Amino acid sequence: QVQFVESGGGLVQPGGSLRLSCAASGIIFSNSAMGWYRQVPGKQRESVAGINYYDSTNYADSVKGRFTISRDNAKNTVYLQMNSLKPEDTAVYYCNARDWRGRPLYDNWGQGTQVTVSS
Repeated sequence: QVQFVESGGGLVQPGGSLRLSCAASGIIFSNSAMGWYRQVPGKQRESVAGINYYDSTNYADSVKGRFTISRDNAKNTVYLQMNSLKPEDTAVYYCNARDWRGRPLYDNWGQGTQVTVSS
């Protein structure tokens, strides 16, 4: 069964940093492109960052230069280092495997991890 477990969120002041983690199971992680997504209540989930199986990365324009996605295939884990956080980064963050267009592959999302940026 495919499962994603996100962690690392919290409350941080503007300009602060957080590192999110997502442990994946039930997929061949080393062969999978992975992505981070976020959702604000009342809005559609949006793609934040992606990393393919050979470590090529891409980012939404809103987070370029501030967020860094990485992966550890030995731990089946994908990370999102978030620096210079802004209030508009406040959202629930999720991970999923993704296709070449950045669309999530699986319907069974994890519980997500809440990130709140506020003074």
